[in-house]
Amino acid sequence: MSTLLYFDCFAGASGDMILGALLDAGLPLDALRAALGSLAIEGYTLAADRVLRAGVSATKFRVIEREPAQAGVRPTEHGHSHPHGPHPHAHAHEHAHNHHHNLTQIEQVIATSALSPAGQARAIALFRRLAETEAAIHDMPVERVHLHEVGALDSIIDIVGAVFALEWFGADRIVCSPINTGSGMVRCAHGTFPVPAPATARLIAGVPVYAAGPSVELLTPTGALITTGYATQYGPLPAMSIEKIGYGAGDRDFTGFPNVVRVFVGSSAGAATTTERVMLLECEIDDMNPQIYGVVMDQLLAAGALDVYYAPVQMKKNRPGTLVTIVAPPDLRPVLTQIIFRETTTLGLRYHEVFRECLARERVSVQTPWGAVRIKVARQGDTIMNAAPEFDDCVRLATEQARAVKEVQAAAMQAFWQQAPKT
Repeated sequence: MSTLLYFDCFAGASGDMILGALLDAGLPLDALRAALGSLAIEGYTLAADRVLRAGVSATKFRVIEREPAQAGVRPTEHGHSHPHGPHPHAHAHEHAHNHHHNLTQIEQVIATSALSPAGQARAIALFRRLAETEAAIHDMPVERVHLHEVGALDSIIDIVGAVFALEWFGADRIVCSPINTGSGMVRCAHGTFPVPAPATARLIAGVPVYAAGPSVELLTPTGALITTGYATQYGPLPAMSIEKIGYGAGDRDFTGFPNVVRVFVGSSAGAATTTERVMLLECEIDDMNPQIYGVVMDQLLAAGALDVYYAPVQMKKNRPGTLVTIVAPPDLRPVLTQIIFRETTTLGLRYHEVFRECLARERVSVQTPWGAVRIKVARQGDTIMNAAPEFDDCVRLATEQARAVKEVQAAAMQAFWQQAPKT
């Protein structure tokens, strides 16, 4: 069975709401603190509290700034105890007036987190997408952009935390409902703008959205960045077996309108296949040391590419060359492009979005006479379509036990089919 996460954004979304929902669905707060590393050590405390939103019990994720002890002064909680009163919208957490960072500074901050290499690459890709969005809005180079709306440390924690949380759940597929943006006006760094705010509006291009409920901002830039960066489908709740449900609370409590994000965690074993958006990047190279190709592939896969492959081609002047093809989540394009330009001799790169249809996949472990081997299993509904032993496991056991690799492979497959359910 493949793990499926479904985000129900009937009340919009913000970074802290998404993290609250994932904490409510089982993510341990201590694991989140550890993953954030030094991001949340100096001057900040992370908390997750039970609250009610229109009578619905939910988890409120909070980033609280610790201040020197002063008589009568409470610690400042971003978006909750603003010195000028509450912001006039639902998710003020991201618009707190503290120090903002540019892209280079944010990349340095992410490097201090305990995210996996793929997680760090994913977080950097999200911020680069946001920087490109802000640069387009303000007509300036990306290098000069200061991320006013989500460049504060508390919002950086939201985004990096969400990357870790989604990696922790190990979702094979993330689906999102059409997103409620809210309506009315919102105060941003450059003035007061209609909802959705300019950055949010660009981030949700091509995504099904609507406006309903209270006349406030319901979808924030961080909420838009995370949902559109991860969701591969939008629509109603898909066919799934629900195992956990989490509710993440927004700042305000509206009468008769639960200000929460709801996440369903489960499996989609009953689905025949899944369709998802991916980015295809390609270039041809005819003047590079062939030893470098292995390094490039390793770096691309470590950064989150779904697949990398090479094919021989004939190029200009009848020169033999190599076609480099990368399949990746769309939001990783900037990171993977940077690797290609840095590590190879190509001067250009083509890219376009495509859709791919996938069988549901899982890994199961079986016992052989020489040890455990993981089996990669692909299903269509309840029918097993393909099964193959993990090659690295077979090589390791064959080496340790002085057996032939094919002997270990055969034993693993025999053990798998003996325990596989008959369909």
